Amino acid sequence: MAGRAGVTPRDVARRLRLDPHVSALVLGGLVLILAAAAVPLARLGHQSLNASTASTPVWVTAPGAVGSFVVVWRKPGNPLGWVFLGATALSMLTDDAAYYAAAAYRVHPGGLPLGWVALLAQPSGLLSLVLLGLVFLLFPDGRPPSPRWRWVLWAYAGISLVWITWTTVITVGAIAGHHPQVDPDGQLFLLSGDDPAAGAWDAASTVIFLLVGLFLVASLAGQAVSWRRSSGERRQQLKWLMAGLASVVAGVGISAVPGTGAIGAAGYLAGLFLFSLCVGVAVLRYRLFDIDRVISRTLAYAIVTGLLVGVYAGIVLLATEVLQFRHSTVAVAVATLAAAALFNPVRRRVQTIVDRRFNRARYDADRIIAAFAARLQGTVDLDAVRADLASSVQQTLEPAHIQVWIQAAERQ
Repeated sequence: MAGRAGVTPRDVARRLRLDPHVSALVLGGLVLILAAAAVPLARLGHQSLNASTASTPVWVTAPGAVGSFVVVWRKPGNPLGWVFLGATALSMLTDDAAYYAAAAYRVHPGGLPLGWVALLAQPSGLLSLVLLGLVFLLFPDGRPPSPRWRWVLWAYAGISLVWITWTTVITVGAIAGHHPQVDPDGQLFLLSGDDPAAGAWDAASTVIFLLVGLFLVASLAGQAVSWRRSSGERRQQLKWLMAGLASVVAGVGISAVPGTGAIGAAGYLAGLFLFSLCVGVAVLRYRLFDIDRVISRTLAYAIVTGLLVGVYAGIVLLATEVLQFRHSTVAVAVATLAAAALFNPVRRRVQTIVDRRFNRARYDADRIIAAFAARLQGTVDLDAVRADLASSVQQTLEPAHIQVWIQAAERQ
């Protein structure tokens, strides 16, 4: 009796609370089930996995799910991973619900049960959009850049509540009135057709989209302000975020070019995958300082590729159009050899210029090592060499401790 009397409500709550890793496994398993269920449900509803108007296609959100699960598993106390993984789960649930609704109300009308559940589950995709907007606000430790930004969290919460409540009320009304009509994409006509309710909902959705976009820009502005005040590890995390955003922009740009087809889809998928990878690296703080090397190498090889392509095209055009060279294959061979011969000199020169601007630590380290090697050629004093070596290592690597072992000369 005494033991029971000593149990407090806090102790009971602590016992009932799930282990974070168990919760991560449950949520990750749910995402895996939703992703696997999309294939048979899409076939059942005669839908395509590549064309989803209800939400983002499952195959696009899958890479983000993998990265967010790793973040949740390694950093369960960081809300950012849970937000990302929850948004992925809601997006996949919306896709699956749309596939099943199309099957239940259009392909097999009256032949499948629980179609109304699919209609009620579809608005969850709206929450995934709002949750993804929180990623930039809560980056990288799950908190806003400063307490003054908490009003944005409340604004996101208010938008979510209004949006999901309005959509649910319209859907419940259609189900209760026994007149749910579904368009070919599996969405309720009252949310996508010519009904007055659909018109009002579309107008409200446009306003909400604009507000979410405005808050997204504000969140990015907050990160930009924190960039100016940051240094060290924090600045490296923001560099990874910017690299991920650049990947998404590049992927969207490639996919937006007409006629790209599979290449555009692959670019879009690669951009999203790189974004989730960059966010995961920044949150987990794994090899943060490699971002300078990644940026410098990417820029260097992009510039070198552009220069060599220009040289190649210039030689071919000069030989075939200006000089009226008859054998185009010879011109192509000469251009190829010229590009190959110029590759290493151009790469080294461009890499030095890029490192000077974007990877200053490596550029300075190379200069220090080169200067040490030059001084070493003319130095015979062992103590001077040892001091110079310790100074060079300290400047390039900045270790906590430096020790130099000198092997004694062997006696004859």
